[in-house]
Amino acid sequence: MIAHAHRFTTLTLSLICVSALAACKPSDKTTDTAAARTDSSAGRIDSAANMAGAKTDSAMRSDSTHAVTNSAWTNDKIFGFAHNANAGEIALGKLAETKATNPQVKAFAREMVKDHSAMMSETHALMGKLKANVDTAADDARDLANAGKDKLKELTDKAAGKDWDQNYIEDQINTHQKVLDKLTDAAKSNTDSTLTKALSKATSKVQEHLTKAQAIKSSQFK
Repeated sequence: MIAHAHRFTTLTLSLICVSALAACKPSDKTTDTAAARTDSSAGRIDSAANMAGAKTDSAMRSDSTHAVTNSAWTNDKIFGFAHNANAGEIALGKLAETKATNPQVKAFAREMVKDHSAMMSETHALMGKLKANVDTAADDARDLANAGKDKLKELTDKAAGKDWDQNYIEDQINTHQKVLDKLTDAAKSNTDSTLTKALSKATSKVQEHLTKAQAIKSSQFK
């Protein structure tokens, strides 16, 4: 009887231990569910990252396209820039004709009025032939016009004399160099042979003016 009770007690304890271990061990289903949630979260994170990357790449392509579009030298932009360049040189040249005191500076001013008036006429004649317009609102044309207006006001208010003449000549060097660079760049992106020929002629004349202004500065304003 005692032996039978002992075996019953031992069996009962064994069953209790097995039950306790089973209760403590996570079920495979619970483990699989937790893993699935982890994979799902990781998947959402990867998806969000991929979407963000796609948006960034898309934005970069959009910005790149926008930049190319804005910097393109269309015929209208070329004529607008040329118009403003000629108009600015004519206005400053007429002021220098009356206000310059150095004979070489005064002669140079007269040449600027004469040459750029002729270039203005040629520009508008070609514009009509190519059925183009004058886009003076483009960045390059607008910046050039604003700089010209500021310099015209400065030299109008400035007292005549050697400093005035030197200021005018130095501005002519800077402006002609900028115009030369822009026209050269425009010629590279242009595909119209007629306009390319006109740009080549214009850049040659601008280079001639630049060289003369540099020579005057070297000889008169050391």
